[in-house]
Amino acid sequence: MTLGGKIALFLGGTLFGSAGFKLLSSADARRAYSHVTAAALRCKDDVMRAVEQVQDGCADILADAKQINARREEDAAAEYIEGEETAQ
Repeated sequence: MTLGGKIALFLGGTLFGSAGFKLLSSADARRAYSHVTAAALRCKDDVMRAVEQVQDGCADILADAKQINARREEDAAAEYIEGEETAQ
């Protein structure tokens, strides 16, 4: 590539970069960024609500499991006591 071609590419890149910077910082672009950010925040809120529902469900399952184990321990203790009484 010749020196003139390299200079032309450099100037074209500089011009494109300047135009791109102005385009990215324009009012329309800021409005678009705001809408995208607002959509992301709504999405985050929906995800957090779903996570809370899953956590609530897991808490209910854990409480049920603890009750089941407590009942089993009571039944096992009652059977152990009845077994000792009949052995005597």
